[in-house]
Amino acid sequence: MRIVESAEALREVVGEQRRSGRRIGFVPTMGNLHAGHHSLIALAREHAGFVVASIFVNPTQFGPNEDFARYPRTPGQDAEALAQTGCDLLFMPTVETMYPLGVANAVRISVPGIADILDGASRPGHFDGVATVVARLFNLVQPDVAVFGRKDYQQWLVVRALVRDLGFPVTIVGAPIVRESDGLAMSSRNQYLDDRQRAQAPLIHEVLLSVADQVSHGMQALAAIEAAAHERLSHGGFVPDYVVVRRGDDLGMPEPGQRDGLIALVAARLGGVRLIDNREIAGD
Repeated sequence: MRIVESAEALREVVGEQRRSGRRIGFVPTMGNLHAGHHSLIALAREHAGFVVASIFVNPTQFGPNEDFARYPRTPGQDAEALAQTGCDLLFMPTVETMYPLGVANAVRISVPGIADILDGASRPGHFDGVATVVARLFNLVQPDVAVFGRKDYQQWLVVRALVRDLGFPVTIVGAPIVRESDGLAMSSRNQYLDDRQRAQAPLIHEVLLSVADQVSHGMQALAAIEAAAHERLSHGGFVPDYVVVRRGDDLGMPEPGQRDGLIALVAARLGGVRLIDNREIAGD
C-alpha cells in the first residue's frame, strides 16, 4: 500500500491506475479504524480494481462544543490495518490540502431538506461540513465508486443527494452495519464508554429491534411506539435526541398505514458519548 499526502501525488497514482483500465474505489474515513471500516474496504474491492482510502478528521463537520480536538487519531495503526485489509492507496491530506483558502474562507456546500432534520437539527451545520469535504474528496480522488457505512444512514442519504444534484460520476454503495457480539453498532466513539456504560449500550439496539417488530406487525400507532422507545432508553440511562420511524428513501414522515420501506433511527447520549443506530423495517 502506498501513502500520499498531497493532491498532486494522489492524482498521479490514481491517474496511472485509471489509464491502465482499473476502476477506482474509494472509502473516506476519519481514521481510528475498526472492523466496520475494514468491511468498507472489502466491499469497495468487490466493485473496483484499485481501492483508495482517505483519513482526514474534517474540522467543518464538528460543532463548537463537539469533540474535534479529542477525536482519536491513530494514523500508524490505521495504515497498518488498511494495508492488511487490502487497501491499495492511503490518502492522508492536511487541513491546508483540503482547505487551501483556510477553513474560515472555504466554499461550503449545503444539501437542503435531508440535511436539516434529525441529526442535522441536533448538530446544526454538521451535514454542510460532510457535504463540503465529500465533494472535495470526490474532486481529488475522482472515484468510480465510493462506499459509505449505513450506520450513518442520514449521512449516506446526504451523500447520495449531493452526487445526484451535482452530477458526480460516482456510484454510491451503502455498506451494512457491523456490530459487536451483543448488537452494539461498531463506532470509534464506543471507546469513550466506561465499563458500566458499555454494559448499558446494547440497549439501543434492543430498542430498535423492538420498534421494528412493533411497526412491521402494526401493533400500535407510530407515535406511541416512538414514545415508548424514548421512555425505555431514558429509563436505561440514555438521554435520547430522537427515536423515530421514517421513510427509508428520504427520512420523510410515513404515510398513514405505511409499513414497508421504513427505517427506525435513534440518536442518544450515554454519559458524554453520543451513539447513533438504525434498523430497516420490513412489513408483514
